[in-house]
Amino acid sequence: MIDVGARLAEAFGAEHVRHNVALAPLTTFKVGGPAEWLVDLHGSEAVRKAVAIAKDAGLRVTALGGGSNVLVADAGVRGIVIRVHGGDVLALDASVVRADAGVTINGLVRWTISRGIGGIEAWAGTPGTVGGAIYGNAHFKGRLIGELIARVSLVGSGGAIQDVLAAGMEFGYDFSRLQHTHEIVVSADFHVCRGDPAALRATARESLAFRKRTQPLESASAGCIFQNPDPARDRVPEGIPASAGALVDRAGLKGAREGAARVSTTHANFIVNEGAATARDIRALIDRCKSEVYARFGVALREEIVYLGEGT
Repeated sequence: MIDVGARLAEAFGAEHVRHNVALAPLTTFKVGGPAEWLVDLHGSEAVRKAVAIAKDAGLRVTALGGGSNVLVADAGVRGIVIRVHGGDVLALDASVVRADAGVTINGLVRWTISRGIGGIEAWAGTPGTVGGAIYGNAHFKGRLIGELIARVSLVGSGGAIQDVLAAGMEFGYDFSRLQHTHEIVVSADFHVCRGDPAALRATARESLAFRKRTQPLESASAGCIFQNPDPARDRVPEGIPASAGALVDRAGLKGAREGAARVSTTHANFIVNEGAATARDIRALIDRCKSEVYARFGVALREEIVYLGEGT
């Protein structure tokens, strides 16, 4: 049996490898147990090496970006957690910008605006990283981030690196192929255009202001918990918007709590950690919302949030 810690330290440096380390501080929910092994990486070759070490050791690989849109189990995550963190942004030409997966969406927005590059400014305020946004095909005001993507560089479970055009990413609402292939994003190419920095900043400020008005940004949360209903298959009662938040609200659950987890009174599709919530509290509140919405309206809510670890 290989010495996993020694292999990881040799490959990446001991300062980038931690054993049995709490994941809660690395998530926006601020809950969850420890990672058996945590490595902080960016770049395709580093991710490829980590995946190869995990494969040799027979350990599961879990990718973690900015820690939003996830709920980590109280018992933690076994195997190797690869935290894809940081990286670079590069203009390939006047119409394409490449960003490493660990770059935050807000960092990418700032980088493009400062160089008079348009196309991404409306995503200001989006939590998490490029990799996480692509994994879940992040959405905002009816737009999907996959619409901006030209190409994605991925590391597969066998350690091979491949470039995939947007058409091959299976982008859909809150969905990409990564959710069933378990590939890890290492970089993404975005379609961009020239823009006036002042106008780009104004758009970014408007997006940030909208989020501040409508979302509980001051509280620890993971973003939206549920997908909005699909009009093609979900029969939302007349008079109720096709919105998960509206359904939770109309079910009388705004402000509902389990332990220190509470349905936000600002936006009912958010659950907030009021300080000492556990993953068990949050999961119980999620299940309660699903159950009561179904009982009242016959709509089966589907989670947008990703569960990591055993027991969530």
